[in-house]
Amino acid sequence: MTTLDQKSPSRRRVTVKDLAKDLGMSVSTVSRAFYPEAIVAPATRTLVLERARAIGYKANPYAQSLITKRTQIVGLVVADITNPFYPEVMTRLTADLQVLGMNVMLVSANATDKVDDAVQLLLSYQPDLVIILAAALSSRAVQECSEAGSPCIFFNRLSGDAAEHGVTCDNIAGGINVADYLVDLGHKRLLYVAAFPGASTNVERQRGFCERALARGVAAPLVIEAGSFSYEAGFAAAKTMAELPERPDAVFCANDIVAIGFIEGVRTLGFSVPEDISVVGFDDIAMAAWPSHALTTVRQPVEEMLSITVEFARKLASDPDAPGEVHRIPPGPLIERGTTRRRGTL
Repeated sequence: MTTLDQKSPSRRRVTVKDLAKDLGMSVSTVSRAFYPEAIVAPATRTLVLERARAIGYKANPYAQSLITKRTQIVGLVVADITNPFYPEVMTRLTADLQVLGMNVMLVSANATDKVDDAVQLLLSYQPDLVIILAAALSSRAVQECSEAGSPCIFFNRLSGDAAEHGVTCDNIAGGINVADYLVDLGHKRLLYVAAFPGASTNVERQRGFCERALARGVAAPLVIEAGSFSYEAGFAAAKTMAELPERPDAVFCANDIVAIGFIEGVRTLGFSVPEDISVVGFDDIAMAAWPSHALTTVRQPVEEMLSITVEFARKLASDPDAPGEVHRIPPGPLIERGTTRRRGTL
């Protein structure tokens, strides 16, 4: 063998040709040793892998993809990365996908109308799979993913296309649960602070909340269009609420970060939470449990949602043309903390 195992900070990268020469084998034999499905004598595979580790050779994934026609890349597309719910999800999803041997590439769109552009960039890396978080794709972009052999999974959103895979909480049921909770506490003047109008999560939470409130015999909840799932949107919604002819006594916000912004907004206006207004969020992000927020909220069924998403990824890795499936997971429990109280009590 040669002296390739000499350690030097300035030594050039070891190539498969170097490894083959070092072992006195052909490049094709050495290359096949890195593929579990390739036919190679066990002793030869062991020798190649051990020597590769010793000299610091790493198989080139791009070169491997030319042979396997698979890049092992999963693209994550996010347009709402400032929402704390998604960094928490991405950390866990990345770890789960890496267990499957998949490499995660994150593409972030600066605005919801730039998601298609982000997908175009991602497709240039030929991902095996695209997972869409907190974003909506045009039908054209979805079609381009399909034509590129990169099926889509929508996480915490629904595409409206029956041919696509989707994993989401049953947001209508979540909205129903919040309406029941607030009505049971004696609240009668309800308000929904809506977020991004095109998001299925927002639309369904509003629908469940408003329809259930009417069914329970209280007035139809008022709706403030905050415009986005952000702290700033929630804060601005508080000012809009203060200008209403009649102040609501309970508010359901489209998600936790909107609720946190709303609460801080109403407090700057001189109102107390929950003494003057009860506030409920949705997601149960880590910040919701902080003593400074102590937010009452609906917990997202994240464990189940991640489990199904990873199972979709496993299935689509072997069968990209698998028929679309949508899973709606029942919402988690409503976690009661310090931003709600029974009406008429202190």
